[in-house]
Amino acid sequence: MNLGLEDKVVIVTGGSKGIGAACVELFAEEGAIPVIVGRSPEIGKALIEKCGRGVVIEAELMSEEACQNAITKTLEEYGRIDGLVHNAGINDQVSLRAGVEAFKGSLQKNLIHLYALTHHALEALIASKGFIVNVTSKVAVTGQGGTSGYAASKGAMNALTREWALDLAKHGVRVNSVVPAEVHTPMYEGLAAAEEDPQKFLDNMSSVIPLGKRMTTAEEMANAVVFLASERSSHTTGQIIYPDGGYVHLDRSYQPGG
Repeated sequence: MNLGLEDKVVIVTGGSKGIGAACVELFAEEGAIPVIVGRSPEIGKALIEKCGRGVVIEAELMSEEACQNAITKTLEEYGRIDGLVHNAGINDQVSLRAGVEAFKGSLQKNLIHLYALTHHALEALIASKGFIVNVTSKVAVTGQGGTSGYAASKGAMNALTREWALDLAKHGVRVNSVVPAEVHTPMYEGLAAAEEDPQKFLDNMSSVIPLGKRMTTAEEMANAVVFLASERSSHTTGQIIYPDGGYVHLDRSYQPGG
């Protein structure tokens, strides 16, 4: 299937690892030009070399100046921006007990750069009738406990998906969200490694996912992101998509054949 992404310039934040890296690879496979923006330039450069096209822009996204610079560099390099994939973020465990300054810091890490990058890319996105895909989190709708900053940020991303979709519809710019639940990434492997029995931890998590009793892969997340970015999704906007094996919305006590 031709997704109509040939030579589209797509910025992917946090595109060096995990879901972001899977998105970068798939965009490149579909003929798009990926621009990785984030803090792991060496890993990103190796990925770009593997893909055969694209660039890496090192940026500390907590700085508005760095966000603006990333947009400026992309436009200098390619003269256009067709899409933004807001993937960067970290579940930093900033809880109610952490205090107001820590909460503000979590919003800065997980939310403010989303607005800053979009603000500075706005005219380019309007000119290309481009797209925005926000990679949020199940925590926005399920809660987790002990992570107020991250939950607030991801909930706000879902809200901005609807707000921006309406705001930008008149310009032909589409905005959607993809919501990871339990995705098997290197970061998740790191979480498991901290447990007494890492394999048991992973097995227990997989056992409560209704479809297939397995975790979602980064590639499956990328499939959803790239489809929403593509011309095959040309009349889809303001949608919040859950490629999660039914984890969020189906009964997790369900047992096949029961």
